Amino acid sequence: MSVSAHLGLDLDRIFDAHFAEIHRYIARRLSMDDADDLAGEVFLIAAGGGYESSRGEARPWLYGIATKLIARHRRSEIRRWKALSRTSEREAQSHEDATLTRVTAGRFTGRLARALAGLNGGDRDVVLLVALGGLTHREVAAALEVPYGTVASRLNRARKQLRKALGDVNPLKEAHDG
Repeated sequence: MSVSAHLGLDLDRIFDAHFAEIHRYIARRLSMDDADDLAGEVFLIAAGGGYESSRGEARPWLYGIATKLIARHRRSEIRRWKALSRTSEREAQSHEDATLTRVTAGRFTGRLARALAGLNGGDRDVVLLVALGGLTHREVAAALEVPYGTVASRLNRARKQLRKALGDVNPLKEAHDG
């Protein structure tokens, strides 16, 4: 049996197991409308073949396809992060929001979105595959078809930039300490 025929038999199972999370990942990076289109495109590409079962699970491969499709929409993604940054700053002006942001990590949303928009594409992909996709370093390496060490160095560089943008504060620690 050929690899593509084997994938075809498993495509329904792969679709059922991963469509929702791939859709959610794309929506978080772009928009719901883009996710509706691109998530379907991920599985059309998957149906066309290219997956080798010797590579392990299909999940990182699907995230890799999604990330490559998102790269074609890079300007939209950066605009979205910048817009979130501005929206967050405006919303924080109300008394209720100001009170809430003192006790939650929400006060970091604007700065974090702005910092994400400022990362180079490769670093942003690694951060968001880990943060939004929940992929391990090995899965990110497989998804992006880069060495494990590249993932580690991109993530380290991105974390430093994000920490600096947040004023050397860990927003999760702040939220739990407050």
